[in-house]
Amino acid sequence: MSATVPSLHDPLALAAELEQVRARFAAIVSNTPGLVYQFVLHADGQVSFPYLSDGCQALLGLTTAELHATPQRFLELILPDDRPSYLDAMRASAAAQWSWNWEGRIWVDAWKDIKWINLRSTPHALGDGAVRWDGIMTNITDSKLEQMEVRHSRARLAELSAHTDRVKEQERTRIAREIHDELGGNLTAIKMAVAMLAARLEHSAAEPALREKTDYVDLLVDRTIEAIHRISLDLRPPLLDLGLVAALEWQTKEFDKQTGIHASFSANQRDIGLDTDQATALFRIAQEALTNVAKHAHATRVSVKLVKQRYHVTLKISDNGTGIAHADRSKPASFGLRGMAERARALGGTLTLSHASGGGTVVAIKIKQEIKPDTAQDSLLQLTAGATIAEENISSAK
Repeated sequence: MSATVPSLHDPLALAAELEQVRARFAAIVSNTPGLVYQFVLHADGQVSFPYLSDGCQALLGLTTAELHATPQRFLELILPDDRPSYLDAMRASAAAQWSWNWEGRIWVDAWKDIKWINLRSTPHALGDGAVRWDGIMTNITDSKLEQMEVRHSRARLAELSAHTDRVKEQERTRIAREIHDELGGNLTAIKMAVAMLAARLEHSAAEPALREKTDYVDLLVDRTIEAIHRISLDLRPPLLDLGLVAALEWQTKEFDKQTGIHASFSANQRDIGLDTDQATALFRIAQEALTNVAKHAHATRVSVKLVKQRYHVTLKISDNGTGIAHADRSKPASFGLRGMAERARALGGTLTLSHASGGGTVVAIKIKQEIKPDTAQDSLLQLTAGATIAEENISSAK
């Protein structure tokens, strides 16, 4: 059955139909969270609100009559720090005729409180050079506070992780030195005593079995000294005290010797200028990356490159292996690359993972390097340098 269309010549029917449309619109608006509004930017720069729903006072602390009478009060509600972004977004939307989506803070004097609001609206060019937006404003304070709390929690976790790494490195250094100094010294003394005993037994009528025991103890001491040396190096290579370049050069040679995978190292400068914590963190990242290559890459070549630029230090570990499958990156209990990324983030940088040309994987770590400008021109260059660091592009680690 078709709906009855009111006659254009029946004023009562038209009025009834119009009232039904208004009622439906009012019902929709009343059940819409936030403030439904129309906003006009006139050709002379003046603004107005032709329509405001009943949610105006609940959201802004102003009645519809107050905002209709003085529409500029809305801009006054926005905190001074957020006003430029509001005006820029409005001008951009008016010029390009694209949707206006903005969020910022307002001061609601009625409740002496700051709110976060989001406005989304669609522009329409009017014949007189004005632009009208139809849209909705909503209160996003709760979600913003939750986002800030999450960010703060992540920052605290990152600080805790960085602190834990520093404490761990300090403990490794202490243990390595104690092992080297105490145990190494004691074993050297034991070796000297065994050597003296062996020399006396050589010129005596001692039983051959006793001399064999002496030789065995001497060999055992040598093996133990070698083990202590290896453990001390694993805990903290002494070459780190000579700088990151020397430590990475040594580590690359050790990797080549222990795995049989051809490894090369290059650096564009001998003095990278990092502090101890930064150098140690980059060294540990390189160690973990090389360990991953040895375990998973099935590579025959690997290169380690350290590059110092004006404001950044970049470390790249590239191999010609089989690469890392997406499924391997998504293993929930794998923390190799995730730990490397956390170390890089603690340094104020990022870790990126990409495919090497011809196959394999490139792990790149890029960190900012704080420098002291020598001149006013250097200060200006430091402020305007392209120092943006790409976000980490690995969602999970191998």
